[in-house]
Amino acid sequence: MLLKVLIVILMLAIIVSLFSGLFFLIKDDGNRRRVVNSLAVRVVLSILLLAVILLALWQGGLSLNPTPYH
Repeated sequence: MLLKVLIVILMLAIIVSLFSGLFFLIKDDGNRRRVVNSLAVRVVLSILLLAVILLALWQGGLSLNPTPYH
């Protein structure tokens, strides 16, 4: 259960970072530093989410849906 909560929190953080980057892109007049920082945060969060999912699959914390074709 804690693993799924962590995955949801990481996904929400990625969405927040996405919209904050959009906000900075629209509101900042030429100061692109905050947009770049938002992109960097989003990339790091995405890599962290992928690592958590792969680690959970490897350790058995998550399981893939079985295929309907046996």
